[in-house]
Amino acid sequence: MSGAAQFVALPSPMPLLRGGELREAVIAYETWGTLSPARDNAILIVTGMSPSAHAASNPKDPTPGWWEPMIGRDRSFDTERYFIICVNSLGSCKGSTGPASPHPDDGLPYRLRFPSISIEDVADGAAAVARALGIERLLAVVGPSMGGMTAQAMALRHPPLVPNLIIMSCAARSSAFAIALRSLQRQIVRADPGFANGNYDHAADVSSGMGLARKLGVATYRSPLEWRERFGRERLSERDADPFASEFQIESYLDAHARRWSGGFDPLSYLYLSRAMDWFDLADYGGSVEAGCRRMAVEKALVIGVSTDILFPVEQQEEIAEALTEAGAEVDYQALPSIQGHDAFLVDIPRFAPVISRFLDRL
Repeated sequence: MSGAAQFVALPSPMPLLRGGELREAVIAYETWGTLSPARDNAILIVTGMSPSAHAASNPKDPTPGWWEPMIGRDRSFDTERYFIICVNSLGSCKGSTGPASPHPDDGLPYRLRFPSISIEDVADGAAAVARALGIERLLAVVGPSMGGMTAQAMALRHPPLVPNLIIMSCAARSSAFAIALRSLQRQIVRADPGFANGNYDHAADVSSGMGLARKLGVATYRSPLEWRERFGRERLSERDADPFASEFQIESYLDAHARRWSGGFDPLSYLYLSRAMDWFDLADYGGSVEAGCRRMAVEKALVIGVSTDILFPVEQQEEIAEALTEAGAEVDYQALPSIQGHDAFLVDIPRFAPVISRFLDRL
């Protein structure tokens, strides 16, 4: 967790959408820039499933953040113009209350005592941060991947707070393919003997399952075209004695991702947030995605898709853009031709930055 993190206490008890409640829960967040006297220049970023609130470096924590090229002076999220807030999701293990947090009754980790959380609960946590900072109307809410779902849920549940949306590489509801993939990842984690039916002592105890789940995820975060261009069928110069050890460079790349991931993210946080993504469906609010959008008060929206994204294909961003348009919003839909698939918003900054900057200029 970043040394620049700040915390907002949520109402206690906080009732949750699918039943149950949380007591003494907190949301971690970080900020950049200065909030204007009128409190009208705030942009709130809600993250994908695994990032912390440390989206960019700052004086209290100079380490690069996960969206470093996008936040700062003269960047898309210009800290000379805007007050940027990034929140860590409720249910995460990066500062906000989640399954690895101490239960208020006994101080031991919640583990499976943690109640079921939804994307809507994550959205309520993010909204609580804005209001704790005295902000009743954000300039925009920004959400990539799972954060795009959270941003939609914020607009749905807190309409006055969210007049403008910037969402990318996301969906109004997960596809069968995405649900199947995440189901496999959850099963892999739970099958690790170290998971111990959720009673593991440390995240590192589940390193095998978490590493394999990460490898499966990373394989879908980029596109087959990029894999072909970066690795092709290139082989490693050296191999282990094991006849089934990694032989191709792409295998070594995935192995490295698995090692970095294992022990660095709580397995139950992963399971809870993964399931929340499967549950979210904007059509639950009125019977269709269009009906859900009509419950929002979005004035302007930027919806970005990537043509090579196999996890959230562009058809899903088109669905959101069309539904928001039907609901009366002014929508800018962009399908970018990046070869970098779902992760393009993290790495293909030359394509994403100008589109976002132009949209913000219009606000």
